[in-house]
Amino acid sequence: MNAPLAERIRPKTLEEYIGQDHLIGKNGILSKQMNTGLIPSMILWGPPGIGKTTLANLIANKFDRPFYQLSAIQAGVKEVREIIESAKRNEGIFTTQNPILFIDEIHRFSKSQQDSLLGAVEKGIVTLIGATTENPSFEVIPALLSRCQVYILNSFDKEALNAILLRAINTDELIKKKQINLKETEALIQISGGDARKLLNIFEILVSDEAEKIEITNDLVLKKVQKNVARYDKSGEQHYDIVSAFIKSIRGSDPNGAVYWLARMIEGGEDVKFIARRMLILASEDIGNANPTAFILANNTFQAVAQIGYPESRLILSQCAIYLANSPKSNASYEAIGKAQELVRKTGDLSVPLHLRNAPTKLMKDLDYGKNYKYAHNYEHNFAEQEYLPDEISGTKLYEPGNNSRENSFRTFLKQLWKNKYGY
Repeated sequence: MNAPLAERIRPKTLEEYIGQDHLIGKNGILSKQMNTGLIPSMILWGPPGIGKTTLANLIANKFDRPFYQLSAIQAGVKEVREIIESAKRNEGIFTTQNPILFIDEIHRFSKSQQDSLLGAVEKGIVTLIGATTENPSFEVIPALLSRCQVYILNSFDKEALNAILLRAINTDELIKKKQINLKETEALIQISGGDARKLLNIFEILVSDEAEKIEITNDLVLKKVQKNVARYDKSGEQHYDIVSAFIKSIRGSDPNGAVYWLARMIEGGEDVKFIARRMLILASEDIGNANPTAFILANNTFQAVAQIGYPESRLILSQCAIYLANSPKSNASYEAIGKAQELVRKTGDLSVPLHLRNAPTKLMKDLDYGKNYKYAHNYEHNFAEQEYLPDEISGTKLYEPGNNSRENSFRTFLKQLWKNKYGY
Protein backbone atom coordinates (compact mmCIF):
# COMPACT_ATOMS: atom_id res chain seq x y z
CA MET A 1 0.00 0.00 0.00
CA ASN A 2 3.00 2.31 -0.14
CA ALA A 3 2.48 2.87 -3.85
CA PRO A 4 1.03 6.27 -4.86
CA LEU A 5 -2.72 6.44 -5.39
CA ALA A 6 -2.30 6.87 -9.14
CA GLU A 7 -0.48 3.53 -9.26
CA ARG A 8 -2.92 1.76 -6.95
CA ILE A 9 -5.97 2.54 -9.10
CA ARG A 10 -4.31 2.17 -12.49
CA PRO A 11 -6.84 0.42 -14.79
CA LYS A 12 -6.22 -3.25 -15.51
CA THR A 13 -8.22 -3.53 -18.74
CA LEU A 14 -8.99 -1.27 -21.67
CA GLU A 15 -12.64 -1.28 -20.58
CA GLU A 16 -11.63 0.42 -17.31
CA TYR A 17 -9.61 3.10 -19.11
CA ILE A 18 -11.13 6.57 -18.76
CA GLY A 19 -10.91 9.14 -21.57
CA GLN A 20 -9.32 9.18 -25.03
CA ASP A 21 -12.56 7.99 -26.65
CA HIS A 22 -11.31 9.24 -30.02
CA LEU A 23 -8.65 6.53 -29.78
CA ILE A 24 -10.05 3.63 -27.77
CA GLY A 25 -13.77 4.36 -27.65
CA LYS A 26 -16.22 2.18 -29.57
CA ASN A 27 -15.41 3.95 -32.83
CA GLY A 28 -11.88 5.05 -31.91
CA ILE A 29 -9.19 4.77 -34.55
CA LEU A 30 -6.96 2.68 -32.29
CA SER A 31 -9.86 0.42 -31.32
CA LYS A 32 -10.57 -0.29 -34.97
CA GLN A 33 -6.90 -1.12 -35.51
CA MET A 34 -6.83 -3.46 -32.50
CA ASN A 35 -9.97 -5.23 -33.72
CA THR A 36 -7.95 -6.47 -36.70
CA GLY A 37 -5.59 -8.23 -34.29
CA LEU A 38 -2.56 -6.35 -35.59
CA ILE A 39 -0.90 -3.62 -33.55
CA PRO A 40 1.32 -1.15 -35.43
CA SER A 41 4.35 0.52 -33.94
CA MET A 42 3.14 3.85 -32.64
CA ILE A 43 4.00 7.12 -30.97
CA LEU A 44 1.63 8.30 -28.22
CA TRP A 45 1.87 12.09 -28.10
CA GLY A 46 0.33 14.20 -25.37
CA PRO A 47 0.93 16.07 -22.10
CA PRO A 48 2.00 14.31 -18.90
CA GLY A 49 -0.43 12.37 -16.72
CA ILE A 50 -2.94 11.40 -19.41
CA GLY A 51 -2.37 7.64 -19.49
CA LYS A 52 0.25 6.99 -22.17
CA THR A 53 2.12 4.38 -20.10
CA THR A 54 -1.13 2.81 -18.91
CA LEU A 55 -2.44 2.52 -22.45
CA ALA A 56 0.75 0.81 -23.62
CA ASN A 57 0.51 -1.73 -20.79
CA LEU A 58 -3.15 -2.42 -21.50
CA ILE A 59 -2.51 -3.01 -25.18
CA ALA A 60 0.19 -5.54 -24.30
CA ASN A 61 -2.13 -7.26 -21.81
CA LYS A 62 -5.02 -7.42 -24.25
CA PHE A 63 -2.93 -9.29 -26.78
CA ASP A 64 -0.88 -11.21 -24.24
CA ARG A 65 2.36 -9.75 -25.56
CA PRO A 66 5.66 -9.70 -23.67
CA PHE A 67 6.24 -6.15 -22.49
CA TYR A 68 9.58 -4.39 -22.19
CA GLN A 69 9.75 -0.88 -20.77
CA LEU A 70 12.60 1.64 -20.98
CA SER A 71 12.93 5.25 -19.90
CA ALA A 72 14.77 7.37 -22.45
CA ILE A 73 16.27 9.34 -19.58
CA GLN A 74 18.11 6.30 -18.19
CA ALA A 75 18.48 3.87 -21.10
CA GLY A 76 20.88 3.95 -24.03
CA VAL A 77 21.74 2.02 -27.17
CA LYS A 78 23.11 -0.89 -25.07
CA GLU A 79 19.79 -1.47 -23.31
CA VAL A 80 17.84 -1.20 -26.56
CA ARG A 81 20.05 -3.78 -28.26
CA GLU A 82 19.78 -6.17 -25.31
CA ILE A 83 15.99 -6.11 -25.55
CA ILE A 84 16.05 -6.60 -29.31
CA GLU A 85 18.40 -9.59 -28.96
CA SER A 86 16.15 -11.05 -26.28
CA ALA A 87 13.14 -10.58 -28.54
CA LYS A 88 14.96 -12.39 -31.37
CA ARG A 89 15.80 -15.34 -29.13
CA ASN A 90 12.51 -15.71 -27.31
CA GLU A 91 9.68 -14.34 -29.39
CA GLY A 92 10.50 -14.82 -33.06
CA ILE A 93 9.48 -12.31 -35.66
CA PHE A 94 5.79 -13.14 -36.11
CA THR A 95 3.65 -10.04 -36.01
CA THR A 96 1.01 -11.58 -33.71
CA GLN A 97 3.61 -12.76 -31.18
CA ASN A 98 6.32 -10.14 -31.14
CA PRO A 99 6.89 -8.28 -27.86
CA ILE A 100 6.05 -4.65 -27.23
CA LEU A 101 8.91 -2.30 -26.44
CA PHE A 102 7.62 0.76 -24.62
CA ILE A 103 9.98 3.75 -24.46
CA ASP A 104 8.87 6.56 -22.20
CA GLU A 105 9.96 10.09 -23.18
CA ILE A 106 11.28 8.84 -26.51
CA HIS A 107 11.92 12.46 -27.51
CA ARG A 108 14.95 12.37 -25.20
CA PHE A 109 16.59 9.62 -27.26
CA SER A 110 19.44 10.89 -29.44
CA LYS A 111 19.55 10.21 -33.17
CA SER A 112 21.92 7.27 -32.69
CA GLN A 113 19.65 5.79 -30.02
CA GLN A 114 16.64 6.10 -32.30
CA ASP A 115 18.63 4.65 -35.19
CA SER A 116 19.26 1.52 -33.11
CA LEU A 117 15.51 0.81 -33.17
CA LEU A 118 14.98 1.03 -36.92
CA GLY A 119 15.87 -2.49 -38.01
CA ALA A 120 13.90 -4.22 -35.26
CA VAL A 121 10.81 -2.08 -35.88
CA GLU A 122 10.96 -2.50 -39.66
CA LYS A 123 11.36 -6.30 -39.45
CA GLY A 124 8.67 -6.67 -36.79
CA ILE A 125 11.05 -8.07 -34.18
CA VAL A 126 9.42 -5.67 -31.71
CA THR A 127 6.37 -3.45 -31.80
CA LEU A 128 7.49 -0.05 -30.63
CA ILE A 129 5.28 2.16 -28.52
CA GLY A 130 6.94 5.47 -27.78
CA ALA A 131 5.51 8.08 -25.44
CA THR A 132 6.35 11.75 -25.81
CA THR A 133 5.20 15.12 -24.52
CA GLU A 134 6.95 16.86 -27.42
CA ASN A 135 5.91 17.18 -31.05
CA PRO A 136 7.28 13.98 -32.67
CA SER A 137 7.76 15.85 -35.95
CA PHE A 138 10.64 17.67 -34.26
CA GLU A 139 11.88 15.03 -31.83
CA VAL A 140 11.63 11.67 -33.64
CA ILE A 141 13.89 11.01 -36.63
CA PRO A 142 11.98 10.80 -39.95
CA ALA A 143 13.01 7.21 -40.65
CA LEU A 144 11.54 6.00 -37.36
CA LEU A 145 8.52 8.28 -37.53
CA SER A 146 7.61 6.92 -40.97
CA ARG A 147 7.42 3.42 -39.47
CA CYS A 148 5.04 4.44 -36.70
CA GLN A 149 1.47 5.64 -36.39
CA VAL A 150 1.16 8.83 -34.35
CA TYR A 151 -1.78 8.97 -31.93
CA ILE A 152 -2.54 12.20 -30.09
CA LEU A 153 -3.80 11.92 -26.51
CA ASN A 154 -5.70 14.85 -25.02
CA SER A 155 -5.67 16.28 -21.51
CA PHE A 156 -8.50 14.93 -19.38
CA ASP A 157 -11.60 17.11 -19.33
CA LYS A 158 -13.60 17.91 -16.19
CA GLU A 159 -15.94 14.96 -16.65
CA ALA A 160 -13.09 12.47 -17.00
CA LEU A 161 -11.21 13.88 -13.98
CA ASN A 162 -14.33 13.62 -11.83
CA ALA A 163 -14.75 10.02 -12.98
CA ILE A 164 -11.16 9.28 -11.96
CA LEU A 165 -11.78 10.78 -8.51
CA LEU A 166 -14.89 8.63 -8.07
CA ARG A 167 -12.91 5.53 -9.05
CA ALA A 168 -10.34 6.37 -6.37
CA ILE A 169 -13.05 6.83 -3.74
CA ASN A 170 -14.89 3.63 -4.67
CA THR A 171 -12.04 1.22 -5.43
CA ASP A 172 -8.94 2.13 -3.44
CA GLU A 173 -8.65 -0.03 -0.33
CA LEU A 174 -7.39 2.81 1.85
CA ILE A 175 -9.64 5.60 0.66
CA LYS A 176 -12.94 3.74 0.45
CA LYS A 177 -12.81 3.21 4.23
CA LYS A 178 -13.42 6.94 4.68
CA GLN A 179 -16.56 8.96 4.10
CA ILE A 180 -15.54 11.44 1.42
CA ASN A 181 -17.88 14.07 0.02
CA LEU A 182 -16.78 15.74 -3.22
CA LYS A 183 -18.68 18.95 -2.53
CA GLU A 184 -16.52 21.15 -4.78
CA THR A 185 -13.89 20.00 -7.25
CA GLU A 186 -13.27 23.13 -9.36
CA ALA A 187 -10.03 24.15 -7.60
CA LEU A 188 -8.77 20.56 -7.51
CA ILE A 189 -9.38 20.10 -11.24
CA GLN A 190 -7.95 23.51 -12.13
CA ILE A 191 -4.71 22.88 -10.24
CA SER A 192 -4.34 19.46 -11.86
CA GLY A 193 -4.32 21.05 -15.33
CA GLY A 194 -5.82 17.96 -16.96
CA ASP A 195 -3.09 15.72 -15.49
CA ALA A 196 -4.68 12.68 -13.81
CA ARG A 197 -1.49 11.75 -11.95
CA LYS A 198 -1.22 15.24 -10.47
CA LEU A 199 -4.93 15.21 -9.62
CA LEU A 200 -4.60 11.97 -7.68
CA ASN A 201 -1.41 13.07 -5.92
CA ILE A 202 -3.20 16.21 -4.69
CA PHE A 203 -6.32 14.24 -3.76
CA GLU A 204 -4.19 11.83 -1.73
CA ILE A 205 -2.78 14.78 0.23
CA LEU A 206 -6.31 15.99 0.95
CA VAL A 207 -7.59 12.64 2.22
CA SER A 208 -4.48 11.76 4.22
CA ASP A 209 -6.12 13.47 7.19
CA GLU A 210 -6.87 11.03 9.98
CA ALA A 211 -10.50 12.13 10.11
CA GLU A 212 -12.99 9.54 8.89
CA LYS A 213 -15.24 12.15 7.26
CA ILE A 214 -13.69 14.54 4.75
CA GLU A 215 -15.48 17.15 2.66
CA ILE A 216 -13.58 18.30 -0.41
CA THR A 217 -14.11 22.03 -1.03
CA ASN A 218 -12.30 24.67 -3.05
CA ASP A 219 -11.17 26.37 0.18
CA LEU A 220 -9.69 23.14 1.50
CA VAL A 221 -7.75 22.61 -1.72
CA LEU A 222 -6.37 26.14 -1.78
CA LYS A 223 -5.41 26.15 1.90
CA LYS A 224 -3.99 22.66 2.21
CA VAL A 225 -2.52 21.95 -1.20
CA GLN A 226 -0.97 25.18 -2.48
CA LYS A 227 2.05 24.85 -0.20
CA ASN A 228 2.60 21.30 -1.39
CA VAL A 229 2.40 21.99 -5.12
CA ALA A 230 5.81 21.84 -6.80
CA ARG A 231 7.39 25.23 -7.38
CA TYR A 232 8.05 24.38 -10.99
CA ASP A 233 5.88 21.79 -12.70
CA LYS A 234 6.77 21.20 -16.34
CA SER A 235 3.17 20.27 -17.10
CA GLY A 236 1.28 22.68 -14.87
CA GLU A 237 0.17 26.29 -14.83
CA GLN A 238 3.41 27.61 -13.35
CA HIS A 239 5.31 26.06 -16.25
CA TYR A 240 3.49 28.40 -18.61
CA ASP A 241 3.77 31.35 -16.22
CA ILE A 242 7.55 31.01 -15.99
CA VAL A 243 8.00 30.51 -19.73
CA SER A 244 5.82 33.60 -20.23
CA ALA A 245 7.96 35.61 -17.81
CA PHE A 246 11.11 34.44 -19.61
CA ILE A 247 9.82 35.48 -23.03
CA LYS A 248 8.47 38.80 -21.79
CA SER A 249 11.78 39.61 -20.10
CA ILE A 250 13.64 39.10 -23.38
CA ARG A 251 10.99 41.04 -25.31
CA GLY A 252 11.31 43.81 -22.73
CA SER A 253 15.12 43.93 -23.19
CA ASP A 254 15.88 42.89 -19.60
CA PRO A 255 18.75 40.36 -19.60
CA ASN A 256 18.59 40.09 -15.80
CA GLY A 257 15.00 38.93 -15.82
CA ALA A 258 15.71 36.66 -18.76
CA VAL A 259 18.58 34.87 -17.01
CA TYR A 260 16.63 34.57 -13.75
CA TRP A 261 13.63 32.87 -15.39
CA LEU A 262 16.00 30.77 -17.48
CA ALA A 263 17.61 29.55 -14.26
CA ARG A 264 14.19 28.73 -12.82
CA MET A 265 13.45 26.53 -15.81
CA ILE A 266 16.85 24.85 -15.75
CA GLU A 267 16.65 24.14 -12.02
CA GLY A 268 13.14 22.78 -12.53
CA GLY A 269 14.41 20.22 -15.04
CA GLU A 270 12.89 21.80 -18.14
CA ASP A 271 13.89 20.24 -21.47
CA VAL A 272 16.69 22.45 -22.85
CA LYS A 273 15.39 21.96 -26.40
CA PHE A 274 12.04 23.39 -25.34
CA ILE A 275 13.76 26.51 -24.01
CA ALA A 276 15.88 26.87 -27.15
CA ARG A 277 12.84 26.42 -29.38
CA ARG A 278 11.01 29.21 -27.56
CA MET A 279 13.97 31.55 -28.10
CA LEU A 280 14.09 30.62 -31.79
CA ILE A 281 10.44 31.62 -32.20
CA LEU A 282 11.03 34.84 -30.26
CA ALA A 283 14.02 35.76 -32.41
CA SER A 284 11.73 35.92 -35.42
CA GLU A 285 8.57 37.21 -33.78
CA ASP A 286 10.01 39.93 -31.52
CA ILE A 287 13.38 40.83 -33.09
CA GLY A 288 13.02 39.90 -36.73
CA ASN A 289 14.78 42.16 -39.19
CA ALA A 290 15.80 44.65 -36.52
CA ASN A 291 18.70 42.22 -36.02
CA PRO A 292 18.58 39.18 -38.35
CA THR A 293 21.70 37.75 -36.65
CA ALA A 294 19.53 37.02 -33.60
CA PHE A 295 17.65 34.35 -35.54
CA ILE A 296 20.89 32.76 -36.72
CA LEU A 297 22.23 32.65 -33.16
CA ALA A 298 18.97 31.23 -31.82
CA ASN A 299 18.92 28.54 -34.51
CA ASN A 300 22.54 27.60 -33.75
CA THR A 301 21.62 27.51 -30.06
CA PHE A 302 18.82 25.04 -30.73
CA GLN A 303 21.12 22.78 -32.73
CA ALA A 304 23.92 23.03 -30.14
CA VAL A 305 21.83 22.18 -27.08
CA ALA A 306 20.28 19.24 -28.93
CA GLN A 307 23.79 17.83 -29.39
CA ILE A 308 25.33 18.78 -26.06
CA GLY A 309 22.51 18.34 -23.56
CA TYR A 310 22.50 19.31 -19.91
CA PRO A 311 24.41 20.65 -17.94
CA GLU A 312 26.78 22.28 -20.47
CA SER A 313 23.92 23.62 -22.58
CA ARG A 314 22.97 26.05 -19.79
CA LEU A 315 25.91 28.23 -20.87
CA ILE A 316 24.72 28.32 -24.47
CA LEU A 317 21.16 29.10 -23.42
CA SER A 318 22.37 31.92 -21.19
CA GLN A 319 24.48 33.44 -23.96
CA CYS A 320 21.59 33.34 -26.39
CA ALA A 321 19.03 34.74 -23.92
CA ILE A 322 21.31 37.66 -23.05
CA TYR A 323 22.00 38.39 -26.72
CA LEU A 324 18.30 38.35 -27.58
CA ALA A 325 17.45 40.59 -24.63
CA ASN A 326 20.06 43.10 -25.78
CA SER A 327 18.92 43.09 -29.42
CA PRO A 328 16.71 45.85 -30.90
CA LYS A 329 13.11 44.69 -31.17
CA SER A 330 10.66 44.57 -34.05
CA ASN A 331 7.48 42.58 -34.58
CA ALA A 332 7.00 43.96 -38.12
CA SER A 333 7.37 40.56 -39.81
CA TYR A 334 4.94 39.00 -37.33
CA GLU A 335 2.41 41.78 -37.97
CA ALA A 336 2.88 41.54 -41.75
CA ILE A 337 2.07 37.84 -42.05
CA GLY A 338 -0.89 38.29 -39.71
CA LYS A 339 -2.32 41.06 -41.90
CA ALA A 340 -1.63 39.05 -45.05
CA GLN A 341 -3.42 35.95 -43.71
CA GLU A 342 -6.39 38.02 -42.59
CA LEU A 343 -6.56 39.62 -46.04
CA VAL A 344 -6.49 36.19 -47.69
CA ARG A 345 -9.33 35.00 -45.45
CA LYS A 346 -11.41 38.05 -46.37
CA THR A 347 -10.72 38.17 -50.13
CA GLY A 348 -10.38 34.46 -50.94
CA ASP A 349 -8.46 33.03 -53.90
CA LEU A 350 -7.79 36.10 -56.02
CA SER A 351 -6.36 35.44 -59.48
CA VAL A 352 -2.63 35.80 -60.06
CA PRO A 353 -2.04 38.69 -62.52
CA LEU A 354 -1.23 37.36 -65.97
CA HIS A 355 2.22 38.95 -66.15
CA LEU A 356 3.28 37.10 -62.97
CA ARG A 357 2.14 33.67 -64.11
CA ASN A 358 4.53 30.95 -65.24
CA ALA A 359 4.41 30.05 -68.93
CA PRO A 360 6.18 26.71 -69.49
CA THR A 361 4.07 25.73 -72.55
CA LYS A 362 3.18 27.36 -75.88
CA LEU A 363 -0.51 27.31 -74.99
CA MET A 364 0.13 29.28 -71.83
CA LYS A 365 2.19 31.82 -73.76
CA ASP A 366 -0.63 32.13 -76.30
CA LEU A 367 -2.95 32.90 -73.38
CA ASP A 368 -0.62 35.76 -72.38
CA TYR A 369 0.79 34.02 -69.31
CA GLY A 370 3.91 35.97 -68.33
CA LYS A 371 3.32 38.65 -70.97
CA ASN A 372 4.78 42.08 -70.15
CA TYR A 373 6.58 40.78 -67.05
CA LYS A 374 9.56 43.02 -66.30
CA TYR A 375 12.66 41.07 -65.25
CA ALA A 376 14.06 43.28 -62.47
CA HIS A 377 17.71 42.57 -63.25
CA ASN A 378 17.34 44.06 -66.73
CA TYR A 379 16.60 47.48 -65.26
CA GLU A 380 18.61 50.16 -63.50
CA HIS A 381 19.13 49.44 -59.81
CA ASN A 382 17.59 45.99 -60.44
CA PHE A 383 14.11 47.41 -60.09
CA ALA A 384 11.15 47.87 -62.44
CA GLU A 385 7.89 49.18 -61.05
CA GLN A 386 5.02 46.80 -61.76
CA GLU A 387 2.06 45.28 -59.92
CA TYR A 388 2.75 42.29 -57.68
CA LEU A 389 -0.68 42.01 -56.02
CA PRO A 390 -4.04 41.00 -57.50
CA ASP A 391 -5.88 44.00 -58.96
CA GLU A 392 -8.55 43.88 -56.24
CA ILE A 393 -6.02 44.64 -53.48
CA SER A 394 -3.53 46.74 -55.43
CA GLY A 395 -1.61 49.17 -53.22
CA THR A 396 -2.34 47.33 -49.95
CA LYS A 397 0.50 47.80 -47.47
CA LEU A 398 1.05 44.74 -45.30
CA TYR A 399 4.62 45.33 -44.11
CA GLU A 400 5.32 48.39 -41.96
CA PRO A 401 9.05 48.60 -41.07
CA GLY A 402 9.80 48.83 -37.36
CA ASN A 403 11.33 51.91 -35.80
CA ASN A 404 14.94 50.72 -35.57
CA SER A 405 18.08 51.54 -37.50
CA ARG A 406 18.01 48.55 -39.81
CA GLU A 407 14.31 48.73 -40.67
CA ASN A 408 14.43 52.50 -40.97
CA SER A 409 16.91 51.86 -43.78
CA PHE A 410 14.36 49.42 -45.25
CA ARG A 411 11.76 52.20 -45.14
CA THR A 412 14.05 54.62 -46.95
CA PHE A 413 14.87 51.97 -49.56
CA LEU A 414 11.20 51.12 -50.19
CA LYS A 415 10.17 54.78 -50.34
CA GLN A 416 12.77 55.48 -53.01
CA LEU A 417 11.59 52.55 -55.11
CA TRP A 418 7.83 52.73 -54.72
CA LYS A 419 7.45 56.50 -54.28
CA ASN A 420 3.98 57.00 -52.80
CA LYS A 421 2.34 53.73 -53.81
CA TYR A 422 2.52 52.06 -50.39
CA GLY A 423 2.91 55.14 -48.24
CA TYR A 424 6.42 54.45 -47.00
